[in-house]
Amino acid sequence: MTSHAPIGVAVVGYGLAGQTFHAPLIAATPGLRLTAVVSSRPKAVHADLPDVEVLPNLDAALARDDIGLIVVATPDALHAEQSIAALKAGKSVVVDKPFAATLADAEAVAAVAAASPGVFSVFQNRRWDADFLTLRRLIDQGELGEIAVFESHFDRFRPTVTDRWKDKRDGGVWADLGPHLIDQAVQLFGAPLGVYADLQAQRVGATAIDYAHVLLRYDRLRVILNMSHLAAEASLRYVVHGTAGSFVKHGLDAQEGQSKAGLRPGDADWGADPSPGVLTKQIDGDTVRTTPTPARGDYPAFYAAMRDAILGEGPPPVPADQALTVMRILDAGLRSAAERREIAL
Repeated sequence: MTSHAPIGVAVVGYGLAGQTFHAPLIAATPGLRLTAVVSSRPKAVHADLPDVEVLPNLDAALARDDIGLIVVATPDALHAEQSIAALKAGKSVVVDKPFAATLADAEAVAAVAAASPGVFSVFQNRRWDADFLTLRRLIDQGELGEIAVFESHFDRFRPTVTDRWKDKRDGGVWADLGPHLIDQAVQLFGAPLGVYADLQAQRVGATAIDYAHVLLRYDRLRVILNMSHLAAEASLRYVVHGTAGSFVKHGLDAQEGQSKAGLRPGDADWGADPSPGVLTKQIDGDTVRTTPTPARGDYPAFYAAMRDAILGEGPPPVPADQALTVMRILDAGLRSAAERREIAL
């Protein structure tokens, strides 16, 4: 990267996403320079990033010639408007998932991105979770044979409804965590033939979906996605059954928690999986269980790929067409729950 001047980056929004994910990852990526943060909380930004300029609004960032990449880390309802403004200003754009509040808005963003000089990508960081990388390796190596059932959980225990915008967002947990689980499934198996979703607000006082149980139908394969805010035992992550074996994994990828605790990419323990999964096979009538060597989580790979794409040295890490597939499945899930039937894709 020494032959290129660093690409200036502005992060728009400094909540969980900006503070825990984007700012630390950008700072750790050679060839990127975190130039500014757009926030109404300059004290919070400067407590973490004393040398980074705080700008009052997106327009101030778009007017800067030393900023080439805009990272949209604001609430969902602002994603489409802010992404389109940045793309029309000639900037490259990373936007958090879901990259728009509705499928129609997502399609509008993708159309602008296709006609703009900048590079566009959606931040699907969980493609680089340690357990997902491990599972993908096992599937690619044939350890599980042909997959028959893929069950993916992202459960939590949050029985009390709060005033946070995430507890009120359209789509609730389906819009919040659904994009992660959908994207991983599509990366492994492609788009499904149909979507059947059971979505519900279960907690007392809840106005947004806080439970989702979704079936993605393929030819023979069945993919089950489960999200709940009322799971006191929330450790189950994957249950995968194939013709050659099964893989069961507990525990969520550690990188988010590590970032909150002050660790940074490059630290010795960054991305290490503290709870490896178990591979089970039937060999000569005996049940044989082993612990495959876990991959190391690698969220920094996203921004390294984004840097390379801006420099014309590779594709965007998550291109618009892949992100639109996720949005179509999210939309189908909402329609399925409303109509209580499978929605064909």
